[in-house]
Amino acid sequence: MIKIDTHQHAWNLAQVDYPWLKPEYTPFYGNFTPDLLAPQVKAAGIDYTVMVQAANSYEDTASMLLHADYNDWIAGIVGWMNLLDPEETGKRLDIYTRGRYFKGMRHLIHDEPDPDWVIQDVVLESLTILAAHNLPFDVVAVYPNHLPHVPTLADKIPNLRMVIDHLGKPPIGRDEPAWFDLMSAAAEAPNVYAKLSGQFDNARWTVEDVQPYVDHVLEQFGANRVMFGSDWPVALQGGTYASVWSNTQQLIAGCSPDEQAAILGGTAIQFYNLNV
Repeated sequence: MIKIDTHQHAWNLAQVDYPWLKPEYTPFYGNFTPDLLAPQVKAAGIDYTVMVQAANSYEDTASMLLHADYNDWIAGIVGWMNLLDPEETGKRLDIYTRGRYFKGMRHLIHDEPDPDWVIQDVVLESLTILAAHNLPFDVVAVYPNHLPHVPTLADKIPNLRMVIDHLGKPPIGRDEPAWFDLMSAAAEAPNVYAKLSGQFDNARWTVEDVQPYVDHVLEQFGANRVMFGSDWPVALQGGTYASVWSNTQQLIAGCSPDEQAAILGGTAIQFYNLNV
């Protein structure tokens, strides 16, 4: 079984600007580069990772592509492009797809002042171009503002593969049934996937707290549309790489061996078209 962590970041604050990353985010503020993660990935028995953008900039994407060139355990990157300019999006995709590592794109939609940013016409046009290149979109659909847009995107661009990062940041520990309904609605579209990532970014959350949300996602999406991600180094505010890996295995312990193989690697290979 090939094991893949589909959601990890890297940043060097002296080289790339990350406007959202403030000193008060003590556990993960500073330089977090692949050399720090490599031994932890190896210790967990992870074979490959997918590095995901952490800034809406071409500089961040260039940095990730360079990391992939120098680290054979990084199987691909999820980069960024300017979705407000479809012509530029097309040109950038033509360039990025010449290489072997660009496997999808993401925009920090949850940082946009307009909660409806992702469904404006110009963005939809750019995402249609992304789909035409057979590349997926990582959706930072933070509950409650963005999850309702996932079915809209699936309806307007039915050939666009999407994955909901961090399960849409569910309201863990709060009695808010709306999240369950929104995830069920998103799961109705066959090209929408879910990422088990970010569930332990809060030190207060236990496996028992998170389990109902994961169970719901597995029931609605099925293991073939669910994938594991660590969210390192953001996850350091809730634990360690090893604890996130251990907790994730506990969350899916009730799944069959084939389902576990899908969640921990198989789904990612298919979704991101990884060459592993």
